[in-house]
Amino acid sequence: MKIRCATPDDTPAMMALERHAVTAAHWDRQSYASLFAGAGAERLPLVIETEAGIQGFLVARAVGPEWEIENIAIAAPARRHGLGTRLVGEFLEQARATGAEAVFLEVRESNLSARALYEKWAFIENGRRNRYYSNPQEDAILYRLRLI
Repeated sequence: MKIRCATPDDTPAMMALERHAVTAAHWDRQSYASLFAGAGAERLPLVIETEAGIQGFLVARAVGPEWEIENIAIAAPARRHGLGTRLVGEFLEQARATGAEAVFLEVRESNLSARALYEKWAFIENGRRNRYYSNPQEDAILYRLRLI
């Protein structure tokens, strides 16, 4: 198992994973292309791969002295095998290495497995956005992890 920075060649695999993960953020091809364009905010796209190929990804962006986890998806057959934990752990190491002060994110209220993953890493629930998500409409739960 290997975690590495994603490249533009990984876009089709990332899009396929995201399409099959109902709780992932659903982006268009242009949104993925912007990850590698080098303009605007600092972005960190990571993939986790096995001999079977890319099994998951995480995308984060720098927002001043903080990072936001924007998207994460794990292939259905690979879930519950620690891949999400490993991806988040690698991302947190890299965020700390940049001197980041905190990491934040939002997640669907019903996404209990993702919420458990973040809480395992000591993220603290710190807010709610009412009716933030659509299809279906649902609240977003906000999480934050202080790194310093």
